[in-house]
Amino acid sequence: MTPQDLAHIHAAAFTQSRPWTADEFASLLSNRFSHLVEKEQSFALFQVIADEAELLTIATHPGVQCQGLASLLMQDWHEKAQELGATRAFLDVAADNHPAIALYKRFGYAPCGRRKAYYLIENDRKIDAIVMERSLR
Repeated sequence: MTPQDLAHIHAAAFTQSRPWTADEFASLLSNRFSHLVEKEQSFALFQVIADEAELLTIATHPGVQCQGLASLLMQDWHEKAQELGATRAFLDVAADNHPAIALYKRFGYAPCGRRKAYYLIENDRKIDAIVMERSLR
């Protein structure tokens, strides 16, 4: 997928917050620590530094949601991160994103921190981020 493809999917999936731009995706993809896994109209972008992996974003176009693509992406990015030497995985999620929190819990993630007023969403509201982690062993 091109940075433009990623930005299009991200914008369709994240309608209540500012979607990432093609330039932001291009910048991240040019970083040697960033990695991408993709499925039909969906992707996960993550970084691996030393033995830690961080999910930067995961998105599925609304037209293909509820088909198990996010679960496949979670498996794929975990496997790739392990291949790259990661032993722990981290992510953050908006405290009100209950479907994503449920997905992450199904994959063994547990809360380990909170970032107050981290996400800016529609109408200039701010929402906390829940930081979650799991072992990749």
